Amino acid sequence: MEVAIMIGLQASGKSTFCRQVLAADHVVVSKDAFPNARDRQRRQLRLICEALAAGRSVAVDNTNPSPDEWLPLIEVARAHGAAPVGYWFPPDLTATRQRNAIREGRARVPDVGLYATLRQLRAPTRADGFDRLYLVCFDGVGGFDVRPMDEED
Repeated sequence: MEVAIMIGLQASGKSTFCRQVLAADHVVVSKDAFPNARDRQRRQLRLICEALAAGRSVAVDNTNPSPDEWLPLIEVARAHGAAPVGYWFPPDLTATRQRNAIREGRARVPDVGLYATLRQLRAPTRADGFDRLYLVCFDGVGGFDVRPMDEED
């Protein structure tokens, strides 16, 4: 079992990656699925715990820009005997803004939100507690190039 933690800006491809690559064998959990919940973090952690208790791997599809967001997820993974795995989507602000601009309704993030996340965004390292880290980029043909992340990435 694993807890796959997406780390990247809004509109960086995290949700598409989850759908195309992880959803077949992971329960996808995202705070976007419950925008009006009072304590979205608590609800997210409850859903992750329920899936892990049932023996299912989980993909956490949020921006998770810093240790403040990913450390509780790593702790929950470890508490359930699951491997915490980070998927890093390096920032490309120009491309992110272009993808975001074609989103509609609540899916479109105001530019101020992108910049606020960018200020918090930090690349994960193994020292943060991840068992494995992957660098994820678009492959140019509708899919993704996923490779193990070096400390230099």
